[in-house]
Amino acid sequence: MIYPQLHFTGQIWRPPYEANSQLLQLTSGCTWHKCKFCSLYQGTPFRMSPLSEVEEDLKIIRQWQPRARRVYLTGANPFALSYDRLTDVALLLRKYLPHLVSFGMFARVTDISPKSVEELRNLRHLKLDSINIGIETAHDQTLERMNKGYQAADILEQLSKLDEAGIRYNVFYLNGLGGRGNGVASAMATADVLNRLHPCIINIVSLTIFPESRLYQDVIDGTYVEEPEIERLIETRTLIERLTIKTNILGHHVSNTVPITGALPNDKAAILAEFDKAITSFPEKELKAYRDSIWHL
Repeated sequence: MIYPQLHFTGQIWRPPYEANSQLLQLTSGCTWHKCKFCSLYQGTPFRMSPLSEVEEDLKIIRQWQPRARRVYLTGANPFALSYDRLTDVALLLRKYLPHLVSFGMFARVTDISPKSVEELRNLRHLKLDSINIGIETAHDQTLERMNKGYQAADILEQLSKLDEAGIRYNVFYLNGLGGRGNGVASAMATADVLNRLHPCIINIVSLTIFPESRLYQDVIDGTYVEEPEIERLIETRTLIERLTIKTNILGHHVSNTVPITGALPNDKAAILAEFDKAITSFPEKELKAYRDSIWHL
């Protein structure tokens, strides 16, 4: 028997908490492709899936998962699509999956800016209930150096619109991105911004540089010095210590030498104690050896 194939192109990523979601490709590749540290979508040009293709996939999903309740739209940042296109997709989801409760996707900070709060509210009404956003940091010097294409003020402005529209969002913090000597400054700047927002989850990932990234060449040239592992632990501890909001911390990614999870503020003391113990107990060489052993994220 030949099973029908969904249209998936290039690299497919989804957050760990979307493990039970039905995946549906909306875009492939990234609209930006300029972040110096990124190697996730190498060799995959940005492509927007035609609505006809999306509809073909939904017909297959309806056949095999007729009671699907959650759909995660794949691609580096499908939220870059226009409000009208996203509305069309939401209506197709409703048409083919009558049991659908919600859908979500990845976004860049800049993908939010063209959409008004009213449009965001309409998308929420159409069951878009969560967006995952790689803010990386709110330290302007690091954002500029890594060519993210936005500043801390943009993070605050655009994510505030999601708060106003009632769309839940999770952010990714890239520990170690600032390089040697910038960890605490990055953590403090990010905490100051996030304390004015309402992220549901703060995902913590530690920078691991691969040869496919442009940042790798900076390391070879000596123009970028990686943040030592102990400094990274101090950076993460600083971020968590300075957070005053109610949120969830998800830091058990393979890149983290000290994996932690918890809910703030209830688990803050226990998390900080875990980092205090690690900072004084773990040798830098052992932690660096672990990072060097990571061959893929």
